[in-house]
Amino acid sequence: MEYEEQSGWKRIFSLGVLLIGAGVILLPLIVVFITSFKPAGSSLDSPGWSLENYRDAWKRGVFLLAFANSIFVAIAVTLFQIFTSALAGYALARLKFQGKQALLLIILATLVIPFQILVIPIFLVLKWGHLINTYGALILPTAVNGFGIFLMRQFFQGIPIELEEAAMLDGADRIQVLWKVMLPLSRPALVTLSLFTFIGEWNDLFKPLVFTTRPELRTVQLALASFQEQFTNSWTLLMAAIVIATIPIVVIFLIGQRQLIRGIATTGIKS
Repeated sequence: MEYEEQSGWKRIFSLGVLLIGAGVILLPLIVVFITSFKPAGSSLDSPGWSLENYRDAWKRGVFLLAFANSIFVAIAVTLFQIFTSALAGYALARLKFQGKQALLLIILATLVIPFQILVIPIFLVLKWGHLINTYGALILPTAVNGFGIFLMRQFFQGIPIELEEAAMLDGADRIQVLWKVMLPLSRPALVTLSLFTFIGEWNDLFKPLVFTTRPELRTVQLALASFQEQFTNSWTLLMAAIVIATIPIVVIFLIGQRQLIRGIATTGIKS
């Protein structure tokens, strides 16, 4: 009985700590959301609600073109990473070849190298390939990702090899096994990789800032940064622009959160 009471108090304490943490994290977001509906020039505690800020922010920030660019780039990078991560992850999980462990260590080492350190050689390569100020400059530098390769490798290792052997007995080759057996079973890992990649690309400001100067290639984050410079003192308008830029990734996260949690939970660290 005493043990049950202690466990009950521990659960209550843990719940309280989690609620406090959630409140600390959500409070700034709530303030931003509420401020975005306030009339221009009013304070947070002022009465009244208005959608005028959203209409003005959408029009003045030219977000329609920015949304189209960000969606295109994010989807393209996500598809590239799914393709490259699935192929490389499967090879590292199932194939036997010389230098496999060394290659895996090199891939893991890339995870600790900030993208900013590589910006000069990447810029020179893109310039050599005449890709500066093109969609290629926004897509190709992150088309391959060490995290995605490692994630898919870990998930593939958790799939029973007997399923592959059965498919091969039916005449399937490696590509068919990957396409028809491994990938359908790896949906949680694929959704996890897709969410991380899409959200990361949507929030990326560095690549469009360094590799592009054409206004027609402006992404959401670049448009938001430009908008902030123009309307620094107009807090209600700025908050509306922030909400506009945040809504897509929030919706995508809510749609895929179950698969994301499952993908993280079922992807263990195996040697």
